[in-house]
Amino acid sequence: MEAHGSYRGSDWSPERLVFHQNLETFADQVGLIVALQANGKMSQDEAYASIKKIWKNLKFTRDSLFDNTKS
Repeated sequence: MEAHGSYRGSDWSPERLVFHQNLETFADQVGLIVALQANGKMSQDEAYASIKKIWKNLKFTRDSLFDNTKS
C-alpha cells in the first residue's frame, strides 16, 4: 500500500483532509479486492459484497464529517 497523497483542494479543512484519506484508502482496498477476484482468490459475489461494505463505510464517514444539520 502506498502512502496517502496530499490534499490540494482550495477548500481545505480538517474534515476534507480526513475524507480525502478515507477515499484513498477505499480506492486502495477496491484495487486489492479486484486483484484477488481476478486471480481467483475471491468470487465475484464476495468481491461485490466486500466493495459494497467498504462503500457503506466510506459513505458513513462522509455523512458524519459533512453533516449540514449540525449546529
